[in-house]
Amino acid sequence: MEKFGEKRRVCVTGAGGFVASWLVKALLNNKGFIVHGTVRDPSDEKNAHLKKLENAPENLQLFKADLLDYNAVGSAIAGCEGVFHVASPVPAIEVPNPEVEVIVPAVTGTLNVLKACCEAKVKRVVVVSSVAAVTRIPNWPKDKVKDESCWSDKEYCRTTENWYCLSKTLAESEALEYAEKHGLNVVTVCPCLVIGPLLQPTVNSSSLFLINLLKGVHESVENKRWSFVDVRDVVDALLLVYEKPEASGRYICASHRVKFRDLVDMLKSMYPNYNYPKTFVEVDEGSLLSSEKLKMLGWECRRLEESLIDSVECYRDAGLLSKD
Repeated sequence: MEKFGEKRRVCVTGAGGFVASWLVKALLNNKGFIVHGTVRDPSDEKNAHLKKLENAPENLQLFKADLLDYNAVGSAIAGCEGVFHVASPVPAIEVPNPEVEVIVPAVTGTLNVLKACCEAKVKRVVVVSSVAAVTRIPNWPKDKVKDESCWSDKEYCRTTENWYCLSKTLAESEALEYAEKHGLNVVTVCPCLVIGPLLQPTVNSSSLFLINLLKGVHESVENKRWSFVDVRDVVDALLLVYEKPEASGRYICASHRVKFRDLVDMLKSMYPNYNYPKTFVEVDEGSLLSSEKLKMLGWECRRLEESLIDSVECYRDAGLLSKD
């Protein structure tokens, strides 16, 4: 039984990443938590931003832990009441050996975390998955909404060599199966493309998507619909499913669905001087996603314009975009 006023201890895997950094910040700021963060190297400069967060000196402990090293994972999770499993490999465009580079780290890493959670008698585990584990279903009716009952087709992901989607689908499905088999309380959250300001010094792949759009890396783009969510709203969702006793199963986390041309027009109205794509090729609409289950739990999200402005201003301040 916790003493009155005693801080609660939780672990965040991959603590230096885009979503995880904001989660660590929120836990340290508002929630009265002691945070164990796993990183590949606590002394690496790319994790220095974590040590500068408010309350970090007294309430953040970084653990050197490769998720394929079960003992290291176990050390980080020992003594924790809850775990947020955020770490996951994001493959490069060319992957010579997808099984070794993407699939095994995602699946084995997740199972190592869950086994350590069982051993530590953790009360709840929140696994960050992705809509990549929801949306890749061949021959899905165009106007039919996808919800938490939908799973990406594993063979389709293999055939199309979509290793990221396959890794997220396998890792999430294995996590939920493991939880059921071992009586572990696991909830999963599936965000779409995550945007918003950066805390970490490196540029993650979803932020690079927006930076490349503003830099005019692609003259011509497909005018399909994309789903976006702000990183701070993802963190709100993670904390919500962790704290709400009634939370269970999967939760899609997607705020705004917008066509590429409309997204460019929105950005142009605020930042007219960047080198935007010139042509838009009409294609199929893309997935219709429902976040109703998460909203019923009490989740709210900010306006897309706010997320875009905060993202662009952050990129400009960091020197990733010119201030023209």
